[in-house]
Amino acid sequence: MNSTLITALGLMLVLEGLLPLLLPRTWRESFKRMIALKDGQLRFIGLVSVFAGVVLILLSS
Repeated sequence: MNSTLITALGLMLVLEGLLPLLLPRTWRESFKRMIALKDGQLRFIGLVSVFAGVVLILLSS
């Protein structure tokens, strides 16, 4: 369990780092657009992300 969690966190960091590494201008513009969103909109994006993650975890089991 411990090594699986560390592997998952490592994979998350790799995936999160790809966009700023390969497309820094696009990454910066995305954050500028996110800053303009209201709290409710950001919460909805977070909710959808969590839901998608849970679905992927359940499908992989």
